Amino acid sequence: MLCFVCQTLVGEPPFYGGVAEDDRKARSNEVAQRFGDNLRRVRRRKGLSQDELAARASLHRTEIGMLENGQRVARITTMIQLAGAMNVDPAELIAGIGWTPGGVLGGNFGFQDPAPRSDRRGSADEN
Repeated sequence: MLCFVCQTLVGEPPFYGGVAEDDRKARSNEVAQRFGDNLRRVRRRKGLSQDELAARASLHRTEIGMLENGQRVARITTMIQLAGAMNVDPAELIAGIGWTPGGVLGGNFGFQDPAPRSDRRGSADEN
């Protein structure tokens, strides 16, 4: 509420832990993209279609597509379902994503060894 009031009165974006809301969204989007790239890579390595993975993980196929395309950030429960359905360590799905603490002003996500970016213009069930 206070952040909304600050934005309304001062005209500046709200801050959370020293980080502007736009920055938080950008970081979250990059995390979602990396998670999606990892998910797609592991799914393909296991030889599963989106439909097969969805059935094994008790999720809808559109959820798999949205996660792979970085349109949704996975909850921890979803990540565990996906890892279990593919019989992999959940760490594989967050490979290359890290957090650096930043004290009072907040930390930063860091990305190592970038996973190859896939062409997101393909079909919904890229195998």
